[in-house]
Amino acid sequence: MSSFAPNFSLAGQIALITGSSQGLGFAIAQAYAASGATVFINGRSADAVATAVQSIRQAGHAAYPFVQDINDLDSYTHNHNILCKVYGVPSIHVNCVGQRLRKSFAECTPTEITQHIQTNLTTTVQLSRLAAMAMRQSQQSGRIISLSSIAGRIARPGDSIYPIAKQGIEGMVRALAVEFGSDGITSNGIAPGTFATETNQALAADPIKGPQVLGRNPIQRWAQPHEIAGAAVFLASPSASYVNGHVMVIDGGFSITF
Repeated sequence: MSSFAPNFSLAGQIALITGSSQGLGFAIAQAYAASGATVFINGRSADAVATAVQSIRQAGHAAYPFVQDINDLDSYTHNHNILCKVYGVPSIHVNCVGQRLRKSFAECTPTEITQHIQTNLTTTVQLSRLAAMAMRQSQQSGRIISLSSIAGRIARPGDSIYPIAKQGIEGMVRALAVEFGSDGITSNGIAPGTFATETNQALAADPIKGPQVLGRNPIQRWAQPHEIAGAAVFLASPSASYVNGHVMVIDGGFSITF
């Protein structure tokens, strides 16, 4: 193959995608599997994970379950170590877990704030460190890809905690890029806009907020989950070998419109 021809193959790669039994995580897992990677589907529900794994296998691709609550760091670390010993260290790690708390600062309780920062930011930092250290110790190059959000760049009333966590994710992307780049481990992010996933159904159906979202987007529609696949595969592929510390915005132009 000519060195000028882009190579998006993930053949021979092992990919662990957190929060991948549904939504954007599942779309990314499907894209990775179709690109040749062996994917591990993560989620807390064994039934949901099994359904996602079966769907990918029925398409003729390699997929395995990784049923695990990411907030249980000791259990996650134990099972991640087993995965590495049995199958090999994942060369692609994707952070997709995220929770949304659509409340103002005044409405949020201290417990809610702590829980959402823990899930959306602190745990993601811990899992990214674990993935990077495993890649480094195995002396292999790798990719760490973290889903931020356009909320990592902009904020709005009534949605206070999520933007804080996502801005932290983008800081983590850059910190990992700087520390592990010399090991051949790159760190990048994806900032999705308004995607029609299960968690956004209520917003899309809202008679006031739904049209407002569409009206601000130059493309005038919600994105479908599969539309994140191109960015996710690119950042994991050999074609992104010199992309490090970058956050790619996939929002149809939503965040540049005023």
